[in-house]
Amino acid sequence: QVQLVESGGGLVQPGGSLRLSCAASKYFFGTMAYYRQAPGKQRELVASISSVGSTDYADSVKGRFSLSRDNAKITLQMNSLKPEDTAVYYCNLNLGSTAYWGQGTQVTVSS
Repeated sequence: QVQLVESGGGLVQPGGSLRLSCAASKYFFGTMAYYRQAPGKQRELVASISSVGSTDYADSVKGRFSLSRDNAKITLQMNSLKPEDTAVYYCNLNLGSTAYWGQGTQVTVSS
């Protein structure tokens, strides 16, 4: 059984920064990612990173967010945060046939 443990998140003013981390119970050869879901909206992909370090970002966060990976842990650095970034952020591990999710962490951007 794979466990994904998330940390970080919280309340920040517009223009501020936050860092999210997600640690898997062990290393898996697969893509890890962060998704987010705002109230009343569908869950959307924020950023992903492959097992060899290739990254992909949603257009809405390009230039502001940076995703990095160190073995079984990923870190999402979020800068220049906007109110529209407010959502529950979920860590995801995709092993092809199976996907696992973290418990989610709240990010609120508000003055």
